[in-house]
Amino acid sequence: RSDSFPEVLPKPSIRADPGTMVAQGSPVTIWCQGSLLVDVYRLHKESGSGSWQAQAPQGSRNKAGFHFGSLSSSDAGQYQCAYRSRNRWSGWSDPLPLVVTGVYRAPSLSAQPRPVVAAGGSVSLTCSSQYAAGTLHLLKEGGADPPRYQTSRNYGNQGREEAVFPVGPVTSSHGGTYRCYDAPSDVPYLWSRPSGPLHLQVTGLSRAPSLSAQPGSLVLPGDNLTLRCGSEAGFGSFALTKDERLSPPRRLEGHGHNVSHAWSAPSAPLDILIAGMHRKPSLSARPGASVPQGENVTLQCRSEVRSDTFHLSKEGSLALPQHLHLHDTAPPVRANFTLRAVTSAHGGTYRCYSSQSATPHLLSLPSDPLELLVSGEGPALVLCVLRGRPGPCPQGSSGLSGKGDAGAQLGEGSRADKGEAGRRSSP
Repeated sequence: RSDSFPEVLPKPSIRADPGTMVAQGSPVTIWCQGSLLVDVYRLHKESGSGSWQAQAPQGSRNKAGFHFGSLSSSDAGQYQCAYRSRNRWSGWSDPLPLVVTGVYRAPSLSAQPRPVVAAGGSVSLTCSSQYAAGTLHLLKEGGADPPRYQTSRNYGNQGREEAVFPVGPVTSSHGGTYRCYDAPSDVPYLWSRPSGPLHLQVTGLSRAPSLSAQPGSLVLPGDNLTLRCGSEAGFGSFALTKDERLSPPRRLEGHGHNVSHAWSAPSAPLDILIAGMHRKPSLSARPGASVPQGENVTLQCRSEVRSDTFHLSKEGSLALPQHLHLHDTAPPVRANFTLRAVTSAHGGTYRCYSSQSATPHLLSLPSDPLELLVSGEGPALVLCVLRGRPGPCPQGSSGLSGKGDAGAQLGEGSRADKGEAGRRSSP
C-alpha cells in the first residue's frame, strides 16, 4: 500500500458480511464506510498483494461494498480501506483479518473429564490435530466470546498434536457449542475445516427436579413403566439419564420445547428394579405373621441359589424396597428384615426378592406373598368363656377383652374354669 495519503480526513470503518471467517468457495462482501460526499473508496490487501477501487454508489455515498463471489485461499489475509472526498484522501481503516476456512482436514475436539460439568467445576477442552507447527483456535458458537488460540502444543496419542484449553470455574455463560480449527504458522489466515461441535452443558444452576416411577420402581419383564420428571421452575426442556457407574452423564438429551446448555441440579437417583431373573426365594415371619402392636417381628427371606442382596417390598407402598447386602453367599442364604415397634401401618402384604451385586437391578421372581397382621387395632371385642367355649357375656358379667386378634387376658369376674384361665381367644 502507499503511505502518501495525508491523514486529513477521519479514517473509515471496515467490516465483512457475513463475517470475517468464511468457508472456502463462499461469498463475502467487505464494506468500507466513510463520511458523506465520498467520491472513491479503495480496498487494499496487506503485503501489496491486491488493491481494488470502487466509485461511491449514488444515494449511498458514505459506504461501498467490495464483493468476492467465491473465496479462495489466495483471498485470505488482512485488509484495509480508505476513501477520497473532494480530492483529499482519508487515513487507512483499522486492519480487517479475513480467514478462509475449510482448506485443511478438520481437527477433533473433546472435553475432559466430560462435557457435562457442574457449576463451579472445571473442564478442559482438547483440540487435537494431525498437523505440526501451527496454531489451534477454539471458538464458541454465537460469537459472544473472543476466539482463544494456542501455538505451543504437546504431542498427544498416535502422533497427533494437542492444545488444551482450560475452562472454569464454570458458570452459565460457559455453556454452549464449541468448535476448534487448525492453522499453519506460515499462513495464519488459512484455517482447517471446523471440528465436530462440542456441546458444553452446565448443571446445578437451579433447584433439582423430582423423579418418580409409575406404577412403581419394581417391575416385571414386559411391564410398562412411566418415569415422571417434575419441577416447580418453568423449564422448557427435560433430560433423563441412566447412570451406569454412578458418574455424571456424558451428554444431556433434552426433550421439551427448547434445548438449553444450562441445566438444573440432578434429581435424586431412582433405582428401577426388574424382577423375574432368578428362582424365587421364600418369605416367613418370626415369631409369626400375627404380631401385637408395639412388638418386633422379623421377616426372613431365604434363597436356595447363590445371592448376596435381598429386597423386601410391601404391596401398595410407594416407598422403595428395603434391601440387605450379605457377605456369605453360599446357599441357602437367609436375610432378616426386622420391623421394630410395629403399628397398623406395618400391616399388609410383603414379598421378597434376591439378587447378585454384579447385576444389582436384576432381581429374582417374587416370593409367595406374606400377609402381616398387626393386632391391637380396631373396636374392642368382649367375650366370655362359658363352659370352655367363648361366647357373648351375660348381662352384668365381666369378660375377656382385647382388640383385633391380640392375646386377651381373662377378666376377673369370669365364670370360666381355672383350667381355661389365660387361654388366648380370637373373635
